[in-house]
Parts: sequence; structure tokens; C-alpha cells
Amino acid sequence: MSKRPTLVWLRHDLRLQDNGAILVALTSGAPVIPVFVLDEAAAGRWAPGGAGRWWLQGSLAALAVTLEQRGLRLVLRRGDSVEQLRELAASTGAGLVCWSRAAEPAGRATEAAVRAAMQAGGVAVRESGGGLLFEPEAVRNQAGKPFQVFTPFWRHCLTLPVPEPLVLPDGPWPSPAQWPRGDALEAWALRPRLGWAAGFGEAGTPGEAGAQRALAKFVAEAMDDYQASRDLPGVEGTSRLSPHLHFGELSPRQIWAAVTEASRASGVMPRSRGAFVFLSEVGWREFAHHLLWHFPLSPEQPLRAEYRDFPWQRDEAVLQAWRRGCTGYPIVDAGMRQLWHTGWMHNRVRMIVASLLVKQLLQPWIEGAAWFWDTLVDADLAANTLGWQWSAGCGADAAPYFRIFNPVLQGAKFDPAGDYVRRWVPELAGVPTESIHSPWEAAPLELAAAGVVLGRDYPHPLVAPGEGRARAMAALAEWKRTRATDAGGRT
Repeated sequence: MSKRPTLVWLRHDLRLQDNGAILVALTSGAPVIPVFVLDEAAAGRWAPGGAGRWWLQGSLAALAVTLEQRGLRLVLRRGDSVEQLRELAASTGAGLVCWSRAAEPAGRATEAAVRAAMQAGGVAVRESGGGLLFEPEAVRNQAGKPFQVFTPFWRHCLTLPVPEPLVLPDGPWPSPAQWPRGDALEAWALRPRLGWAAGFGEAGTPGEAGAQRALAKFVAEAMDDYQASRDLPGVEGTSRLSPHLHFGELSPRQIWAAVTEASRASGVMPRSRGAFVFLSEVGWREFAHHLLWHFPLSPEQPLRAEYRDFPWQRDEAVLQAWRRGCTGYPIVDAGMRQLWHTGWMHNRVRMIVASLLVKQLLQPWIEGAAWFWDTLVDADLAANTLGWQWSAGCGADAAPYFRIFNPVLQGAKFDPAGDYVRRWVPELAGVPTESIHSPWEAAPLELAAAGVVLGRDYPHPLVAPGEGRARAMAALAEWKRTRATDAGGRT
């Protein structure tokens, strides 16, 4: 008598290697049915944004091809995860459903509902890790509580063993005699229309093979120089692995193994400061998911509760100028235009554009988080929440609100020749380097020679240099005064 099939419910683990859920299914010896359910209602506000949907389509298409090479098909369903999996289990006679655990609150809630539904129907379930180096619930400080500061968190993590990546057989893998009904990927129409996504390929190639190529390229060509080049948006100094990590085309265990193996090959561990710093960036991803796991309301609410009544001054015109890359600050506008055209933005520039928005312009951090969520191909709820709350000074390990990035100084420091600005803000290409980050300081003849009339070809700053910091500090002082008055009942 043949064994009952096993359903592998895939979500943010769109790869074959180092996939614990698939390995469990193969170990059972039963026919394997990989399933992806597009359940946008369950994710609510944080369903994949436009750019994320573009990447998702490419990732699912690539996964279907690699599964076919092992004799399997990817079954696509759209709708409620519980209902779709319940129907699939009934129609295929499945005896087991496997999946990799999620860190996102909506994902965890859906897992609980699926677990209950399967068990009620007599179907066994098995859950696996693999999306993180360390399971969030297992990492605690000496008081048994979650960490809220990165340095002690990562110091503790470095004392823990990192599991080796799981190796799965090449195949063919056992398949069912009859495949269940599934949707056509093209019918989902995930990719944006109107040509918005034409430049998204610059962010990378979706799929497991693209992820492996990107990892190998980074380790071989850029890792050793990572510490020196990672903050320079005008050069290719970062790994570009973030979308691959978010969609699970690559696991952090695979990254850890590749970096440490390269280091061992050189006789030094790690072989360079760059490798060490890069692994700490993987640690920041771990920290972000650690926080999201323990503080599931943080995507909507500041981790530091007192910031719930901070006097943000939401202004749609200001937000729209920021979104379009028309703030009048070249390094900010370059970043926002890079984001719109490629679905990706350099990490240093992400910090600069966020600081301008929430501090000098006094706009709510949640507005910036929502825009990034829709326009980044690597939009990740944990990382996005950590980054924006860090910038706004209201999260864990946050930059104090009085720490305000000066976009002119930041541009001059990290894009000294102006190459990044000239690429993404071409109307300023002819402005002299010494004024490229502050075109209002260029001499009239220099602007005329560059063909630039401020206010016509390029906007004046939304807030005058120097005034933005003063506004932010004044808002902070008034907020503190109001809180003190409310707490004490008198001034």
C-alpha cells in the first residue's frame, strides 16, 4: 500500500537546499507535493507590496523549474491558507503537512490555524526552522528576557553553535501519481503594470540559482573590502543578498557557511575585517527578527511606548516630494529615485533618507515604512520595522532623536565625487563636485554653466539647511515639556 502524500507548505523558504520542511517530507518516503498559497488577506497591511510581488513572481517561476528537475511540480493556490491546505489535504489524501516557521505575527497566527485544522482532520504536522541562524524564542538575556540592544544580543549569539546547512539529495524525488489542481502563475498578475518595474533587474535575479551566484560573487570579489566599501553608494560594495534572504532563496546558514569556508581556505578566521563586519550585518537581520518575534505589535506601534504621542506633522505634499525624490537634497533624492527605478536602495542612503523624513521634515515613521514596504524588492517586515524605528529614535537600540543626519555632510562623506548623485539626479550632472551635495551654494555662473535653475530644473530644499535640525529639536523639547507637564500635573 502506497504512503499518503506529504504536503510541503512553502512561504519564505523558496529554495530546495537547506530546506528543513522539504527534507522532512523526503525522509518520510511519501510522495511530495510542494504548495505555495498566496494569502494576502491574512497578511493584511503587510501583504507583499508592488516591488515585492515582482520579485515573488520571479522567485516562484524559478522554484517551479528547479522542482521540475527533481520530478515535482509547484502547486499554486490563492486564498485562505487554512481552507486551501485543508482542501488539498482532503483531495490528495495527505497524511503530513510540513512547513518552515515564520517570525512575522501574521505568519505565526496562520500557522496556528493551519496546525489546528490539520490535526482536527487527522493530518500530522511538522515544523522546521532554517530562516534564521538562531530561533528567536531560544535567545534570551541573563534575566530570561528578550534583548533590546544589538551588541549584547550579537555577543551572546556568537557563543552559540551555528548549524550546518542541510544537504538534500539531487533526485528524482517521489511524486504523486496524480497532481492536484493549481493556479497558473501568470494568472496572478503579480508584476506591476505601466513599466514601473523595468529596472528592477538591477536589484538581482530572483530564484535560488541567482542567490547562489550573488553569494559566490560577493565572497570572491567584495567581501574582503566590505568594511571599507559598504557605506559608499557609488560603488558595488554590498552583497545585494537581502531580497534572496527575505524570500528564502538563500538561508543565513548558507551565507555563514560560505563566508567561514572562504575564511578557512585563507588560513585566517575570519580572513578579513570585511568578513567579520559582514557577518555582523547578518546578525542585525537576526536581531530584527528577534525583536519582531518578541514584540509583534512593533510594525504598527513604537517599541518605546512614549513615542506614541510624539508630535509628528504629517503633510501629504511633503511626503509626496520625498517619495518622488524632489526634496532638494541631492543624496536623498538620488536614493529615492534609485528606489523607484530599481526596487532597491543602498543601506547608508536608507538611513539618510529616513533621517530627513522623520526628523528634519517631522513626518511619521510609519509613512516611510509603508513606502519602503511597497517599493523595495527586499521589503522585510522585521528589518523594515527595526530600521524605521531606529531612525525615528523610538525602537530598540535606536539612534537618539537628537542624532540627526545632515544630508549635505553625509553626501560629501559617502559620495565624495558625486558619482551616485550624478547617476540618479542627472539634472545636476554638470554641477561642480564641491557643490554637488549643496547646489544652492554653487555660484550663479556655475549653475548657469550646468544648465540648472534652482526651483525650475531642481527644487529648493523642502526645509532650509540648518532649519530642519532646529525644527526637530524644538519638537523634541516641546514634546518632553508636555509629557513632563502631563506627568506632574503642573509646569
